[in-house]
Amino acid sequence: MQERRDLPPPKVNHDLLQFPMHTPLWFWIAAGALGMVVAAGVLTFGLMMHVGLQLLGYTNTVYWSVLITNFVFWVGISHAGVMISAILRLTQAEWRRPVTRAAEVLTVFSLATAALFPVIHTGRPWRLIYWIFPYDFSRGVWPDIRSALVWDPSAIFTYLTSSTLFVYVALIPDLAVARDRSTGWRRRFYGLFAMGFHGSKRQWRLQAIAGILLSALILPIFVSVHSIVSWDFAMAILPGWHSTVFPPYFVIGAVHSGVSAVATVMASLRRVFHLEDYITPDHFDALGRLLVAVATTWLFFFLMDFYFGIFRRDPTEVAVWQLRLFTPPYSTLFPIFLLTAYVIPVPIWLFRRFRRNIGVMFWTSLLVNVGMWLERYILIVPPLSFKEPFTYLWVPPYVTQPPEYILTLAGFGLVSFGFLIFAKIFPIIPLYDIKEGQVLKHEIRIGRVRVPAIFRE
Repeated sequence: MQERRDLPPPKVNHDLLQFPMHTPLWFWIAAGALGMVVAAGVLTFGLMMHVGLQLLGYTNTVYWSVLITNFVFWVGISHAGVMISAILRLTQAEWRRPVTRAAEVLTVFSLATAALFPVIHTGRPWRLIYWIFPYDFSRGVWPDIRSALVWDPSAIFTYLTSSTLFVYVALIPDLAVARDRSTGWRRRFYGLFAMGFHGSKRQWRLQAIAGILLSALILPIFVSVHSIVSWDFAMAILPGWHSTVFPPYFVIGAVHSGVSAVATVMASLRRVFHLEDYITPDHFDALGRLLVAVATTWLFFFLMDFYFGIFRRDPTEVAVWQLRLFTPPYSTLFPIFLLTAYVIPVPIWLFRRFRRNIGVMFWTSLLVNVGMWLERYILIVPPLSFKEPFTYLWVPPYVTQPPEYILTLAGFGLVSFGFLIFAKIFPIIPLYDIKEGQVLKHEIRIGRVRVPAIFRE
């Protein structure tokens, strides 16, 4: 049962526009710290371009490692917005209202960060022009349109464009409110992006239709993006990668990590911005129940991947799984990944009192994404580490190097920095969604019973 709190429109406007209109001291401290983390990543990337990829731990067999792990991880986190916002909007789930914008913004910044890692991974980013336009006509160098590596940019930038549009369309009514409650340059800024929205019936109708259409249109992209990312691996004839179960396995893993990230972000927003009246234990209860179903489905596909690899009894496939399970450091990371991604959090989420405990939900959802990052690492590196007969190494076996740690932290810093700046400029919880929920929660008497006064065309 949803907690029905009475939130008058003036209180909603004051509470949710408080941070965009006023700048506390801690904002500058947090922005400065995150900016330093991002700057460290930029300097590391610049050093890589100057010196070369030998700064990383790459060998002649392991050439996809932490940077591509980060790419897959952040693309997975980006599925939070579609799962929470688009699907729940279409199913008209009432508990979605305070959660949608944070999930959508997390999608945009996660996807933008994910797109940077393949660029960093090349070490020579200007050569990516081969992906975009084959300028070297003399040698006839053309991108192979049959390769998933060429499909990736199209899918990711389509998803990024549609997600950004999704955020902006839902933001327009709130920009109009911010415009009317501000002065000076803020009024001109919000007025420019509000595009003359003044709340007429026609504008509200168009805004509602646009939200529904974008929710429906973005769903095929939601499925295709991480499926194409999985084909980067599944289309390679490599033991441990060449599997037909990868597309659904990657998609449900993305939803698992994305929804968990939303729970982490919502707990942080509730604490930092004092949004106890808007983000209630009911919302974490609903997220916890959703996560139990999603996590169990992900575990099923993970076991299917394991079963397919063992059932074939292909010696090289079995050898890769032996590498994952019994060879350090992967044998150490494997139980940690399984414990943090499923074994610890899901039994906790089965109990209602834990799902409604904000601290428990914060730490368990954070634990899930530790496990999901390790899952991507274990999925990517061991198959490349496996040595066929006569395979030689010109350097010792792959070991993660400090620049890879710095770039990984910079990825987390970039997403956090972008999210913080967005929350400073725009309301991170949709005002009009909260106000609409307040209208719909009122009850009317029909006969001898009282029912929610909800009217839908």
